[in-house]
Amino acid sequence: MCGIAGILYKNLSADADVGKSLISMLDGCQHRGPDSTGFALYHEPIPGHLRLRFFVGDDNEADEAIERIQGKLTEFQAKIIRDERVGTTYRVTVEFTGDLRRFSYAMEHAAKVVSIGESLDIIKDIGGAHDVDDTYDVDSFHGTHGIGHVRLATESDVAPEASHPFWATGFADIAIVHNGQITNYWKMRRRLEKRGFEFNTDNDSELIAVYLADKLSQEVTLKDALKTSIDDMDGTFSFLVSTKDEIGYAKDRLAAKPMVKYETDDIIAIASEEVSLNKLFPGQALNTSEPPPGTFNTWQRSI
Repeated sequence: MCGIAGILYKNLSADADVGKSLISMLDGCQHRGPDSTGFALYHEPIPGHLRLRFFVGDDNEADEAIERIQGKLTEFQAKIIRDERVGTTYRVTVEFTGDLRRFSYAMEHAAKVVSIGESLDIIKDIGGAHDVDDTYDVDSFHGTHGIGHVRLATESDVAPEASHPFWATGFADIAIVHNGQITNYWKMRRRLEKRGFEFNTDNDSELIAVYLADKLSQEVTLKDALKTSIDDMDGTFSFLVSTKDEIGYAKDRLAAKPMVKYETDDIIAIASEEVSLNKLFPGQALNTSEPPPGTFNTWQRSI
């Protein structure tokens, strides 16, 4: 059992309290996943710049990992604009305009990549939403949208790298949070690997992200990619996906995994449970709805 949450402010520039909102939403469903918590947050992009975050560990282990990362960045002529070590991660912004997939795969061999994107920054660690916020200052993040996840570890260790969100390895700015299981995971993964895609975990959520990113790279809209995902993926699932401009959801036809949404002219908020939405508007009666089985949708920022 895990919990997912996503929010998009439709009509605001990058000034909404996205970090604070997601912390509240995930705190509301923390009982669904007390082991780890993660956030996919979207900054305003800077043309020609990439944001990268890595897991590097502690002490000497971290120093060695950062040295490898910086060496690989030099090899790809990626100029470091700013960098920072936070918690067990290393965050770096670089100037880079080359082959993104080749660059991403190479960086994975230097250290464990958490995310890469012009806008995307994934922050995840063990503990609850407030624990992660205490280390990474998620509360201070302002933007237009983001997604988040609380995890109950059932098939892998309680470790930062096993937590969600997952980014679409090899693609910029695409992230996924997922509640459920893709039962034809290995079949779909082998098909993608035959086309040259690489995977860095055995988590089926990474597969969903790469699958959708591949569709987008072929100029398929996110909405159409979500539609085909319901047919192509077997299992029980509810998931949220985010790009630098939009968020979307898909539910399998059995609808065994819960999802509820609240939408106005200004906001779309989606979560596993209504209590997460109530956290955004305490004391208010919300006109919420549950997406029907086998449905999908997307929402875009308007400016």
